[in-house]
This record gives sequence, C-alpha cells and structure tokens, in this order.
Amino acid sequence: MIKKAIAAALLTAVLAGCAQTEGQQRATTGALVGGAGGALVGQAIGGNTKSTVIGAASGALLGAVVGSATTPQRRGEQLCRYQDRNSGRIYTAPCDDRYYSGNY
Repeated sequence: MIKKAIAAALLTAVLAGCAQTEGQQRATTGALVGGAGGALVGQAIGGNTKSTVIGAASGALLGAVVGSATTPQRRGEQLCRYQDRNSGRIYTAPCDDRYYSGNY
C-alpha cells in the first residue's frame, strides 16, 4: 500500500509540471499538499487504510480548491467592452484602471 501511495504521489508530481496556467499549477500543488496532509491526518485519526484514503481524497480536493481560488488575477488579462465615442462601435480591449478601482 505504501509503495502504491508513493508511486501515485510521484506520478501526480510529474503531471503537475505539465500544467499550463498558473491556476492549474497552483491547483495541482494544492492537491498534492492537501492530499499528503489529509492522508497523515486520516491515518492519525482512524489508524486504518480507509481513514487514510478518505483523508487523502478530502485533503486533495480541499487543496485543489484553495490553490485554484487563491490564484492572483493579473492586471491586463481581463477584457472589457468599450464603445467608441465617434462611431458608436463596440470593441473589446484590456481593462483600464477604472475597472480595477471600481470606477467604471
């Protein structure tokens, strides 16, 4: 069982390097850390394989959610809709400071 857990952790770590965006990388790292911590807590509380697996799964899920949710949003990645004053044409462009300060 321990060998399988180590193999699964190593495989997950290898796949974490393949993530494309910062959000995906943070979610994967959070899942790894949360899964390891959850497995330790599950083993300490229940003392059996079922508790360890439940703890690892719960920790991985929570870690992935927290890692993804705490990914900072970079300025300039958000697109806003603008209307040209002269022609009335509507276009999209990176948001300006009014969007980020809430004055839009």
